[in-house]
Amino acid sequence: MAPKYYGLEALFFMAKTLFPKRANQFSLQKKVVKPNKLLHKISSGLLPDGKQALVFQMEGALLKSSSIFPYFMLVAFEAGGLLRALILFLLYPFVCLAGEDLGMKVMVFVCFVGIKAKGFRVGKAVLPKFFLEDVSNEGFDMVMMTRFGRKVGVTNLPRVMVDGFLTDYLGVDAVLGRNLKVVSGYFVGLMEESKADNKVLDKILGEEKFGSGIIGIGSFNKALDQQLCSRCKVVHLVSEVEKRSSKVLPREKYPKPLIFHDGRLAFRPTLLASLVMFLWIPFGFLLSIIRISIAVLLPLNISLPILTFSGMRITQFSKPNSIPTQFEIAPKKPNSSTLYVCNHRTLIDPIYVSMVLGKPLTAVTYSLSRVTELISPIKTVRLTRCKEKDSKLMEKLLNQTDIVVCPEGTTCREPYLLRFSPLFAEMSDEIVPVAIDYCVSMFYGTTASGYKALDPIFLLMNPITNCSIKILDKLPGCFTCRVGGKSKFEVANYVQSKIGKVLGFECTSLTRKDKYIILAGNEGTI
Repeated sequence: MAPKYYGLEALFFMAKTLFPKRANQFSLQKKVVKPNKLLHKISSGLLPDGKQALVFQMEGALLKSSSIFPYFMLVAFEAGGLLRALILFLLYPFVCLAGEDLGMKVMVFVCFVGIKAKGFRVGKAVLPKFFLEDVSNEGFDMVMMTRFGRKVGVTNLPRVMVDGFLTDYLGVDAVLGRNLKVVSGYFVGLMEESKADNKVLDKILGEEKFGSGIIGIGSFNKALDQQLCSRCKVVHLVSEVEKRSSKVLPREKYPKPLIFHDGRLAFRPTLLASLVMFLWIPFGFLLSIIRISIAVLLPLNISLPILTFSGMRITQFSKPNSIPTQFEIAPKKPNSSTLYVCNHRTLIDPIYVSMVLGKPLTAVTYSLSRVTELISPIKTVRLTRCKEKDSKLMEKLLNQTDIVVCPEGTTCREPYLLRFSPLFAEMSDEIVPVAIDYCVSMFYGTTASGYKALDPIFLLMNPITNCSIKILDKLPGCFTCRVGGKSKFEVANYVQSKIGKVLGFECTSLTRKDKYIILAGNEGTI
């Protein structure tokens, strides 16, 4: 018996040395449950509410895609710039050949070395959107079961990349991942060696409370760490076939509305999509210069069809039915101009309004870069955010010309409307709401934490943009301040709801300040 015993030990040792991943799975097979009807098995095996904890592997159990390259490309492009993103793209073949562990270290070094740790906000402002769009509907249902007392997310990615997503959107109690080393306030591109030890796990899971009632979820390709598996009562593994056949999490099931997100890239930067982007950028930059020249040098009625031919598509919807007769229309005063009030999707919204109306307007804005002002084909006037000064300025302008204003004060990319500033409601009774929606194909032309001067360049570099615009009927007199006796807040809320209804957008009470605090960590002071 002895020789046979030592022979089996030797074979197991060799297997563990040559194939460590397979050996770990072999040693854990008593705890592994086949993934068929996984959600039902987890539900049926749960103890009463709050008596069990969940430990899940983010890449293996939650996300559909098996590739982590897009997330590192987002970090490289948004935090490091175009050159760093190009270096990552060129090194990726080596990353694939180097193996999982060394390849991860290479990508981490390229993306993070020299980045200021305090100013890194990609993990909170950019990545959550792309993580949500990659979440498996089935994996989400497993992770979000309410009967778990505590939830712990485990990741092979640097913790700074996933912590904001897992804590803010999924409400996990803790995230186990390797931290990045920081020297003098800057990332050096190296990760700490270990994720967590038993003491940390005991503190997170509360061993006395949960005992052995810990459920683990991973995948066959990315199983949970040996250390974590030893703590789990049972481990459920998801197969690659199940991941590929699962559906993407629908937007209505998001645990928290995705209203704000930052960054320039409007697409998921997979390897092929990144190649297309790098090939397009030289042509896109030239195209943006041509589009700027056309808008500045040619009259509006001539530039509009040319810009449309270049890929900047504009869809103008016909006006709705006239307002019912019981609504009193405010009589237009002599020398009183029209105030166009529109929602804010891009920095060129007022220009589109002017083009569609076929007449030059004056745009009043709260914050705009000098570059955007210089290349604007219509007159722009800055507001100071001081109520007294801005009221006098807008009143003076209305005595001279028609003006257009975006009372949200900042852009919003998602189908939501931010709170409308009520200042415009006191200025005139000649108020015309304008509903605008805007879709880009490659780059976002706005940013909360990047360089504002590059906003028009990135926007006009898009191969194709789609702008739909609808000029609504003038506000009835009974819904104005002077004729109807409404308060400025009632008028602002009414215009917001009217535009939101036409676009199918949800109205919120969030403001510009809220957006910048969430995305940039400041109040948006320019």
